[in-house]
Amino acid sequence: MLLHRIGSACALLLLLPALALAETPPLVARAQLRDISEERTVRELAAEIDKHLGASWSARQIKPAPQAEDAEFLRRITLDLIGRIPKVAEIRAFEEDKSPTKRAAIVLKLLQSPMHASHWASITRNAWLPETLTDIQTAYMGQQYEDWLRKRFAENMPLDEIVHKTITADVQVGQRGRVQFNRGISYDADTAGLAAFYQANMVKPENLGSTVSRTFLGVKLECAQCHDHPFAPYKRTQFWEFAAFFAEFTPLPPLPPNFIGPVQPQTDKNMLTITGTNRTVTAQFMDGTSPSWSKERSPRQELAEWMTDRKNPYFAKNMANRLWAEFFGIGLIDPIDEPGDNNPPSHPELLNALARGLIAAKYDQRIVVRAIVASQAYNLTSKLTHPSQSDVRSFARMNMKGLTGNTIYESFATATGVRDNTPRNQRYYDPYNRNARGLFNNMFPSSNRPTEQQTSILQALLMMNSKFVADQTSIEKSDTLAAIIDAPFMDTEKKIDTLFLSALSRKATAEERERFTSYVDRGGPSENKAKALTDVFWVLLNSTEFMFNH
Repeated sequence: MLLHRIGSACALLLLLPALALAETPPLVARAQLRDISEERTVRELAAEIDKHLGASWSARQIKPAPQAEDAEFLRRITLDLIGRIPKVAEIRAFEEDKSPTKRAAIVLKLLQSPMHASHWASITRNAWLPETLTDIQTAYMGQQYEDWLRKRFAENMPLDEIVHKTITADVQVGQRGRVQFNRGISYDADTAGLAAFYQANMVKPENLGSTVSRTFLGVKLECAQCHDHPFAPYKRTQFWEFAAFFAEFTPLPPLPPNFIGPVQPQTDKNMLTITGTNRTVTAQFMDGTSPSWSKERSPRQELAEWMTDRKNPYFAKNMANRLWAEFFGIGLIDPIDEPGDNNPPSHPELLNALARGLIAAKYDQRIVVRAIVASQAYNLTSKLTHPSQSDVRSFARMNMKGLTGNTIYESFATATGVRDNTPRNQRYYDPYNRNARGLFNNMFPSSNRPTEQQTSILQALLMMNSKFVADQTSIEKSDTLAAIIDAPFMDTEKKIDTLFLSALSRKATAEERERFTSYVDRGGPSENKAKALTDVFWVLLNSTEFMFNH
């Protein structure tokens, strides 16, 4: 009888998953199937990344670096996904977690964090509207668009839909060249954010054409704006034909009454006169094809549909290349907006695989991000362990990447315990340096080449001598320092380790621990242990290791 009961119990246990699924509501069941599909896409794409890079390493006799330790990986992924270093408690929890899938788990957790949406909106605004970071006239517009992006990333809107909404925003030009909303469109933060994209481009077809082609298609058409460039694959006519998709913002004058010839739909919105000439061109895609014009669809709608179509040869590759560059500091095509015979991708099969993966994920970029950060290449240490790893485009070790001003500020605030009460609309470009975040953004501008980022004397002076840094590394104003200094359960070595965890996301090495412990126990020049601890903290925050992601 007992054996019979045990056998029956085992049978029930085997049936439990099936019974649970049978009783699962349809919506939940579909969500579970979607999760399974997403996990399969992530695994398959990560395996493709490893396959293509592995083949390249083998062919070039490159010996990849070993896997990064947990502390190095956690700092890297936290900076990449939410724009700050991890907190001490987060580091300790990650180190104590013995699960073999803890790296994948922390990635999911960070992607679902509100800070991810904010950080991703910031880096996207930097990439799509870089002029708003340095121009006081457009800075606030860039912030409006960033706020719109933040909401879209928070709801995980697919990337193609974000681009589609940006290009087809229902706006028009009002008096003095200002953007206004068409009738029936409510004036709220979302529509204001979309209008800001147009206003930041001065609502000029040539500016919008340049920004859209470079940003969303990865093609720098503006090289041909004024004349045919001898080395550019695109000609002046093609530049203005692409800009003509935005011709509604500078419409042609009405046709004369005696005009003879067919009038196509959208003629008042898809034709543009080339600046400095009497020649008029009609909007045309850069592959030489034209839309089937109709009254129902505007030129911008036609452009958005063509751009985000899965058969488009530019969009998916460009977006995949930009994603790769964000995590490795350099694109598979570099520069990212100059593809062509003279600038081929370093790993063409890998770029094609990423583009296919993005399309397969229906432009859910979180899925592609998960695959990229699950790859062997992303998990490698940044330490050079073999001469064959020196080429940054081999991806045989993690590249060092300079941090942006906003990321440095967020990391500094995390390390020291700063509480930022600055209004959101003043948190970025601030030419008057009215707040610390604005000061960091001005001194540490975003770079198109984070792997080649150089530091300056002004940046060093900000970190070494500014009142803000001095205050936040003082016993009186740094929450972190106050907690460590007053901790009765810590000896000097543990205090040193905690300072290292706070600033550099790792414990001190044996050599560092011995040197700094000796310094603190002596009390430094002032023979004051508390003051000596503040000296150690200041040194760590001013180190190169703190200023770079690696």
